Amino acid sequence: MIPRYSRPEMVAIWSPETRFRIWFEIEAYACDALAELGVIPKEAAKTIWEKGGAAKFDVEAIDEIERVTKHDVIAFLTHLSEFVGPDARFIHQGMTSSDVLDTCFAVQLTRASDILLADIDGLLAALKRRAFEHKDTVTIGRSHGIHAEPTTFGVKLAQAYAEFSRCRERLVHAREDIATCAISGAVGTFANIDPYVEEHVAKKLGLKPEPVSTQVIPRDRHAMFFATLGVIASSIERLATEIRHLQRTEVLEAEEYFSPGQKGSSAMPHKRNPVLTENLTGLARMVRSFALPAMENVALWHERDISHSSVERMIGPDATVTLDFALSRLTSVIDRLLVYPDNMLKNMNKFRGLVHSQRVLLALTQAGVSREDAYRLVQRNAMKVWEQGADFLEELLADKEVTAALPEAEIREKFDLGYHTKHVDTIFKRVFGEA
Repeated sequence: MIPRYSRPEMVAIWSPETRFRIWFEIEAYACDALAELGVIPKEAAKTIWEKGGAAKFDVEAIDEIERVTKHDVIAFLTHLSEFVGPDARFIHQGMTSSDVLDTCFAVQLTRASDILLADIDGLLAALKRRAFEHKDTVTIGRSHGIHAEPTTFGVKLAQAYAEFSRCRERLVHAREDIATCAISGAVGTFANIDPYVEEHVAKKLGLKPEPVSTQVIPRDRHAMFFATLGVIASSIERLATEIRHLQRTEVLEAEEYFSPGQKGSSAMPHKRNPVLTENLTGLARMVRSFALPAMENVALWHERDISHSSVERMIGPDATVTLDFALSRLTSVIDRLLVYPDNMLKNMNKFRGLVHSQRVLLALTQAGVSREDAYRLVQRNAMKVWEQGADFLEELLADKEVTAALPEAEIREKFDLGYHTKHVDTIFKRVFGEA
């Protein structure tokens, strides 16, 4: 997590101040439940809230204590006791450190999820607006990087909208799975604490009790969460890569906004590089890389070991902060994307009608020509366009085998661009519910 690729709201979730405040709330809510059960005095629970709630936790002081104790939760509890006084002895009754750490991590990840969901909503709005703007902007579809058949730029953006809608659904489910609380003691058996305490803390924090924990919440939940972030990052990269290809000089069908005063190269003043989408490609690699260590955290020893801890201290903030930044940046790119319809048509016409080859192939088969012969006829004329720069329609009309099967008017009719876009409204209705 570095400032260059960070936004304040997400960063704040992972600050030491936020973490210690969540730790305090977990402990204090647990004390409330213990007081209800008669395990600790109600006045003690009240004092803990009053004095701890008003405290401003000193991060440096806690770090100093940890340098001696070599234990972060004990360091925090020691610092907290300085504010609470004698009633601090009732804090952490029957709990283990992972009850605090895992429950806090769940709170942080759910809060991060809410920001990410809002980010995706903003991106979806931008994609929808631009998709409708270019619903009928005809462009060439490419497979293997080679001209295939016409589509529209709006359909390209509609596809991205549908993909990020799926990403949103996955994140909603991942958020639900990660939002669990464990206040179950040393090996998850509630030996020294009543299950009601867990239920109470979970309710107060907007979580649900973990059905069966060990000393920790099972890490399959976390693995799926970070895998979901990785998929979202991959979707970001897919759209970013599309824009990068479309901005290539010899293509130039779309382009990142180039702001006044912006410079593309220290050596070449003419350059307008796709730096934002290139940056997004790199950020996506980073977010995706965090999924693997999260999966490797699943197989802990027995009821728990600590091998997962160092991983999560890094990937929790790094993955969510980076993805938050990336989603925001992609939204800005889409909002301000420059689109060049004239270049799209110019590029599509470079190969002088080849995009209609399948229509001619199908027409020949429907006229009684075998598929193998039809393919041969169309391909031999298409190759003249590739190799000699010929006009595809003219070559077909000059081919006696083709005209023997199809009249000239029917051949010409197969070169109508509107044929390829006649179902765009259907696609939009499927994606957006409207056209």
